[in-house]
Amino acid sequence: MPSSYTLNLGIEKIGSGEQAGTWGTTTNLNFDIIDKAINGVEAISLSGTTHTLTTTDGVVSPGGAKVLVLGGSPSGENTITIDPNNRDKVYFVHNNTNQTATFTQGSGGNASIPAGAKGIIFADGEGTGAKVTDLLDGFSFGGTKLNSTATELNIVDGGTSATSTTIADADRLIVNDDGTMVQAAVTDLSTYFNSNLVEVKSPLALTSSPSDPIAATGATSVYQRVTSDGAHTLKIAITNLVVGQYVIIDKTTSANSVTLDWTNGGAVTSNGITLGSSAELGIGIFNGTGFSFTETVKF
Repeated sequence: MPSSYTLNLGIEKIGSGEQAGTWGTTTNLNFDIIDKAINGVEAISLSGTTHTLTTTDGVVSPGGAKVLVLGGSPSGENTITIDPNNRDKVYFVHNNTNQTATFTQGSGGNASIPAGAKGIIFADGEGTGAKVTDLLDGFSFGGTKLNSTATELNIVDGGTSATSTTIADADRLIVNDDGTMVQAAVTDLSTYFNSNLVEVKSPLALTSSPSDPIAATGATSVYQRVTSDGAHTLKIAITNLVVGQYVIIDKTTSANSVTLDWTNGGAVTSNGITLGSSAELGIGIFNGTGFSFTETVKF
């Protein structure tokens, strides 16, 4: 019985009674083929737009390696044909070129490794209808399938390209929720920002001029309603405010007046403004050291 070869690696199976005195040479070659298949690294120089990756029976060949490091200067997307088309293959690929490398074995489908990327592929060896599959496409973590495209992963990895996008309520943003990564609806973020944009204080019913000034408890603007009648002095503090934030005093009554002191809660000075006997708003905008803009609005 003559020698034959294994289907995928082309390892020679010595026929019964053959190669007397020389079988050791064949066996050692077989070990070299196995060694390359388990941990071998093959550097492949690409040029043009096509390349054939061949596994030859009884030979330590490029197609028999475990790891393929692609180099060279292809002129465009390079199609690498895995030959023969009836051999199962698994490859770890490092595409170290500036072009996409597309692996094919038959008409069943191809797998592409972008320029500069790494991947794991397998060819099913189904002859003319053979398919090459990217094993990392749809990879799962803890049962969750990862369906990100290369473009999406590049964005996460620091890509700087921008796209004009209309944000809708159903859109999501990734948020670290106390150590757990979640997708938060933009409506949740809108609610959060709006609720923290302006601090709405409880209505203030004055019986005398308050001893404590009106101040933001956090870095937010302030809206304060004044619901009592009478002549009062209301002191406005800059505590916790940042540049551009504002304080609105809403005098909802129509009797007597409220004088606003915008000087950080100090004594009333010429910087103060008065809300008269009508329902009015007093508005002050903080410039970093004081209220550079104050105005009244009558309604």
